Amino acid sequence: MHAVTLKMVVTRLEGKYGWEELGRRIKIKCFTHDPSLSSSLKFLRRTPWARKKVEELYLQTEWVSNNVWPSGL
Repeated sequence: MHAVTLKMVVTRLEGKYGWEELGRRIKIKCFTHDPSLSSSLKFLRRTPWARKKVEELYLQTEWVSNNVWPSGL
């Protein structure tokens, strides 16, 4: 996960799943009770086991490619 910040990870996951689904997938209070980006980042930076779960979900998630160029160019 080189050059990918925790803020980028949480922002993308929240954009894809929303807070409610994130809370179902990873049962931590920062996603289930009054979630926000800043409170989630604060908690995840202090809690290695939770951060690991978030990073694992990010890596397991299928992302649509932003590549606008056809292959072969």
